[in-house]
Amino acid sequence: MKNKILLIDDNEIVLGLLSQVLQDRFDVFLSTSLKEAQELLEKGVIPQAIVTDLYLKNENGKSLISFLKNDEKFKSIPLIVLSGDEKSNTRIECLTLGADDYIVKPFHPEELTVRIEKLIMKSDADFLKKKVENINLQNQISVPNPAPSFRKRLFDIFLSSLALLALSPLLVIVAILIKIDSKGPVFFLSKRIGSGYKVFELYKFRTMKVGAEKMIANMGHLNMYSAPQEEEAKKISEEGELINDEGWQSEGHLLEKKSGESAYLKFKDDPRITKLGNFLRNTSIDELPQLINILKGDMSIVGNRPLPLYEAEKLTSDQAAARFLAPAGLTGLWQVSKRGRGEMSAEERQELDNEYAKNHDWKMDMKLVAKTFPALFQSENV
Repeated sequence: MKNKILLIDDNEIVLGLLSQVLQDRFDVFLSTSLKEAQELLEKGVIPQAIVTDLYLKNENGKSLISFLKNDEKFKSIPLIVLSGDEKSNTRIECLTLGADDYIVKPFHPEELTVRIEKLIMKSDADFLKKKVENINLQNQISVPNPAPSFRKRLFDIFLSSLALLALSPLLVIVAILIKIDSKGPVFFLSKRIGSGYKVFELYKFRTMKVGAEKMIANMGHLNMYSAPQEEEAKKISEEGELINDEGWQSEGHLLEKKSGESAYLKFKDDPRITKLGNFLRNTSIDELPQLINILKGDMSIVGNRPLPLYEAEKLTSDQAAARFLAPAGLTGLWQVSKRGRGEMSAEERQELDNEYAKNHDWKMDMKLVAKTFPALFQSENV
């Protein structure tokens, strides 16, 4: 017996394509409005998953998220949101409201199929787990819960407090030099995405000219993580089709359009950096104020680097987003492993972030802390 899927989209072209793609594996129900979808649910059509477009005519998918998650009958149904909006703020808002996944258009139909199946499997597993817990509760058998990582948090508090105290004379001197070197504030506050898509203000010593972030749009050709992808695009057959609001889109054409774009940004001989800023970056002194973030609990000593919004919003696939399951940190696996090697690609960095997210533990963290200090004196600024 096939699992039931409810598709909601006011674009009949997209609705038809999705139905065609999914009907072999699922029993598909279609709706062109949120109101119609809610009526179906109220009539007893309970699907194993719901896929909805975020923006429908005179309707907003966020209202459906709220409706589902506030109703006991429907709150456990996995919900996938489709949207052409790549902004991380929108993604975070939908996930915070209760959406289980967020897919940016255009997307490959097989990707949607896999994500639906994974969510249904997880939903079934959660249902069985609750059933077992209820049985254990009735029989007065306790179900063990994993203990929080108090050791890691205590280590962060101890080391960050000690470091801030010991380095306070240096921090004061650097603050004075920054004020002398260029106009602007001592600290640069940047919104970052940390563990579990938590947004926080990251503290750094200012190393750039005031208004530097506005210059990024015109500096794509200087990005060290960008690489020509013409050959890669040519390798992808025109048969590789993606679904967007207009129907089918060639994956090859999309790659050509996005050639040169990367989720990660770093510039060689960055014109935005001040004279003092170069020294602060090469010695990593500019990152010392992040000890305040560690003390506050925004991040840890060791973890994946918290990303700026404009980088995080490009990491939309399951594989890329896995890095956010790990703690955010001041130093981590990719910084220690690749520092000083200019040929590091965005893909290599993503692999290292995911490796840390999958395997991190106390022993691994201590090894990375020990390796961080020699890495500080290598040539590449990360």
